[in-house]
Amino acid sequence: MPGVIHPVGVSTDPSPGAGVVPSGAYSPALRRDGGGVSGVDTVEAEVRELVRRRGLDPVADRSAVRRLVEEVVADYDERTLTSALPPLTDSLSASRAVYDAVAGFGPLQRHLDDPTIEEIWVNEPGRVFVARRGRSELTTTILSEGQVRDLVEKMLKSTGRRVDLSTPFVDAMLPDGSRLHVVIPDITRRHWSVNIRKFVLPAGTLDDLVGLGTLTAQAARLLEAAIAAGLNVIVAGGTQAGKTTLLNCLAGAIPGRERVITCEEVFEFA
Repeated sequence: MPGVIHPVGVSTDPSPGAGVVPSGAYSPALRRDGGGVSGVDTVEAEVRELVRRRGLDPVADRSAVRRLVEEVVADYDERTLTSALPPLTDSLSASRAVYDAVAGFGPLQRHLDDPTIEEIWVNEPGRVFVARRGRSELTTTILSEGQVRDLVEKMLKSTGRRVDLSTPFVDAMLPDGSRLHVVIPDITRRHWSVNIRKFVLPAGTLDDLVGLGTLTAQAARLLEAAIAAGLNVIVAGGTQAGKTTLLNCLAGAIPGRERVITCEEVFEFA
């Protein structure tokens, strides 16, 4: 029956592409946190195998991967009733964890999906912080050294950039526009340091800034006239002050007849 997931090590249809996890596709190795294999680990391994067999792209085929995860979790729940497989304590949480691991950035994905979070940084595997409205918070997210390295490798995969002893720090852009900065030892003392600045653009024009109360109407008109006249404008400020947002709004005031050239290490202008 198409789409049915059979227990690991049991193959009822050896034909390529069948909805079966073949024998030997997943062996009970240790979990990333050093413990025994959990139900979530098993489900994740089966989903990854089916993604490979069906030729799915986890980034481009997100809806198909999400449906696949739901199918595998439902089938796994049924199998636990008549086998010694470890049960899933919460199917919804398990589905989210597996989907984030396969199609997203694992434990960090929920922070990336949270619209109230502006920034994420990993000072060390057991200390993951986020920023909301400019205030930092220590989260309950705990990673291992291996997870941090795997996540960085996955984040850099689509950028063509790398981080290693010859290039111990790197800036890159994630698919959603967030800016990634990674630094590794010996630049850092001991652990890999990861910072993600989410691309939050609440305003695209100077009028938007007026509507948000950031600028007065008079200041907006002055800046608009300065840009139209070709005057030099310097935008400066501290971290998260809104420099990039303001630059985007100023760029929106550039007359359409003008040619715009930007010099950026990581592309941030919309």
